[in-house]
Amino acid sequence: MSFRIDDSRPIFMQIAEKIEDDIIEQRLPEETQVPSTNQFASFYQINPATAAKGVNLLVDQGILYKKRGIGMFVAEGARQGLMEKRKTQFYEQFVVSMVQEAEKLGITTEHLIEMIRKGDRNG
Repeated sequence: MSFRIDDSRPIFMQIAEKIEDDIIEQRLPEETQVPSTNQFASFYQINPATAAKGVNLLVDQGILYKKRGIGMFVAEGARQGLMEKRKTQFYEQFVVSMVQEAEKLGITTEHLIEMIRKGDRNG
């Protein structure tokens, strides 16, 4: 578990996002057990109730499920659901504002595409 607590955002949300990242990046494959709330609390030196709040957020979203007496596990289909959620967030947070700013600056769609391709280090 490697990540830093950011004081500007609720800790429980950061715990949930860390688990989401681990699922998306397949460090936590579907049907595998996630660390316990006590493990999160100990590792990040936070209150177990705060860690539980982050985990329960993902349970409420169907990303994790509880096996009674054993612990929390990654649900089947969790990765695909998270990928779709993150793609939507990416579009709303970055693409829409980028296109709006490009329009203000008179940047054509073709030039914007060219700029994106130039910035794409893989392409």
